[in-house]
Amino acid sequence: MSKVFGDGDDGGGSGGETAQQMKAPEGGKVPSKLSAADIGPGWTKVSCPCCVTEQVEPLVLVQLGAQVRPETKRWIIKLIGAPQKEGGAALLAHPGEEATGDMIIVSAARCTLLRATEELGLCKTYKDGDMAAFSFHDKENFKDSDNMEAFLTLAEQQYMVKYELDGLRAQRDLRIPGLPDTLTLQHRDNIWQKLRKAGVIVDMFPLHHQDKLKALSKAWYTGNQLGQPLDLVHAYFGSTVAFYFSFLDFYTWSLLPPAILGLTITYFSGDVQKEMVESVSGSQVLTAEDDSSPWLSGHMIQALFSMLWSTVVIELWKRRSSSLSYRWGSLHLAERFAEPRPGFHGDLGVNPVTGRVEPLFPEWQRDLRMALVSLPVVGLFLGLVFLGMLGFYWAEAQAKQLHQDWDSYLSQTLLFMPSVLHIVYTNILATIYTTVATSLTEYENHREETAFHNHLTSKVLVFTFCNYFAVLFHIAFFKQDLPLLRKRLASLLIVTQLVNQVTEVVIPFLVDRFISAPHRTEREDDPQEDKFRNQSKLPAYPGLFAEYIELLVQFGYLSLFSCVFPLTAVLLLINNLTEIRSDAYKICKLFRKPFSVLVAGMGVWQTAFEVLSFVSVVSNCWLLLLSPQLQRFSEEGSISSSNMLLLAVLIEHVLILVKMVLAILIPDEPDWIRKKREHIEFTSMQALRQQKRLSEDS
Repeated sequence: MSKVFGDGDDGGGSGGETAQQMKAPEGGKVPSKLSAADIGPGWTKVSCPCCVTEQVEPLVLVQLGAQVRPETKRWIIKLIGAPQKEGGAALLAHPGEEATGDMIIVSAARCTLLRATEELGLCKTYKDGDMAAFSFHDKENFKDSDNMEAFLTLAEQQYMVKYELDGLRAQRDLRIPGLPDTLTLQHRDNIWQKLRKAGVIVDMFPLHHQDKLKALSKAWYTGNQLGQPLDLVHAYFGSTVAFYFSFLDFYTWSLLPPAILGLTITYFSGDVQKEMVESVSGSQVLTAEDDSSPWLSGHMIQALFSMLWSTVVIELWKRRSSSLSYRWGSLHLAERFAEPRPGFHGDLGVNPVTGRVEPLFPEWQRDLRMALVSLPVVGLFLGLVFLGMLGFYWAEAQAKQLHQDWDSYLSQTLLFMPSVLHIVYTNILATIYTTVATSLTEYENHREETAFHNHLTSKVLVFTFCNYFAVLFHIAFFKQDLPLLRKRLASLLIVTQLVNQVTEVVIPFLVDRFISAPHRTEREDDPQEDKFRNQSKLPAYPGLFAEYIELLVQFGYLSLFSCVFPLTAVLLLINNLTEIRSDAYKICKLFRKPFSVLVAGMGVWQTAFEVLSFVSVVSNCWLLLLSPQLQRFSEEGSISSSNMLLLAVLIEHVLILVKMVLAILIPDEPDWIRKKREHIEFTSMQALRQQKRLSEDS
């Protein structure tokens, strides 16, 4: 929604004056919920009669800079509370403990939330019980539209507050009271972004609802339940977080079949047992030769299963994702023609598509920035990846030579040091690269939020693939050293999981328990704003980027290389069973509550998993060519290497065809979801035509 300070289109919601000139509520407290009688002393007033409620739910805390003057704070509160037709956000604002304090509490009126629901394209339950795209003009026919706590989830309401504040734009040049003239707002400037850059607004985050958080924690990770309360997660943390935990849950239980198969193969296959011992000990185990080994080995079964498993899992997840999207009302999100994201900048002009006055940035300049800056920097980091790979090979050769010279338990332990050091190197490089990739994507200046995240994710995915899989591919297909590949994969699975558990859970828990928690002690009778301020002392949630990367790397290890290490799925299953609860504990206890963007699925991450699923066919086929059974079969049958290569290519194409057939046979969405989606689209068109007809008649 475009909002311009000084002018704008009509909108329902809150009035523009603060009550009693910013007088603080009695007792200097902000209750967790305020009655209608209490709105006068603290909250900005509502001008729409249907928006007057008995209670006001604090949704978002805006943290101001320490040097912000009272007149600046008053101006911000007036801006937040002003109607949209006057250029405000049509929200409810409260000054906090006192007029000169450093916080503003923000809530939202009913009409503002309903209009945002329509703009964002959310679907809600209609009077006939089906989901339908919400229409403000038809709001009376939607279930619970008069009760915001039942109609919208807490996460949706908090995101809508952020959506309205981020959309504030100035229509004319304007001086902000209490700030120097150098920080004057220019025409169509993003007001909220300008205030952030000026240090007036230092932070903004959604507030926890302690009762709801306790109920969610009890149902999520403190009990003995195996399932996850996904609807509760969605209601409290939003669809972004809910889709991640839904996929984590689905993927974890999908590991059961390959884990059982891996255990079975390891138990019944002597060759696999010997290879497991070698991968752990680092030395060869001498056994009597057995010429009666079957030509169909456990590795071959594992490879064929991994290729088919990866396809079935992704296709079934698509169906589950579409069902969740329908249930959570995000199946019909409005993504086109959105307002420019807050960080977008350019010369002011008229958008030829929307007809709105907004910053414009030529596409050729963005392409030039990507070609001359982003690509070289990404290439530099990929070069560092390959430099680390060369260092790993050099250290591996030195460790082997040392083991041959010493032949002791210490030298045997040192055989794993190159892998451990390289894993640490790749993790540090990945952390640095993520920060650099974010800066590069900001520099490219993408207009839409989705375009920004897609380009950022694409950069990280390219780097991640090379950083985590380049060494494995090189060992497998250039060095053709299966024992080294098996040892390297075992090291990655064990060391990486231990490092992740320590860095993601243990260290944050210890820091919170012994450093942060003592400073956040609170009593029942503490002022509400003190409890809000305690939440601001928690670190910001780092997001789900690292979590998705971890799952993607896991999926790659399993689908690409598990045929050389059948226990891969077993180790991943053990890790993920603890990961579900540790991730839930982290987001509930160790960080501030994050804003959750409304999404209809995993987005570009789903595409990344599909690409890995396709690459798994090529990887497993070529690994099978290196298996001792096929090598022996080739020698006994006097089959030339070129013919074996042609046979591998033929099998690869057949398996790709099988994967494509499976993808077609398993539709991306259930038939009933497809019909529901088409019905939603049809009713949306009908509602639009009716609304247009009514506006023409009037």
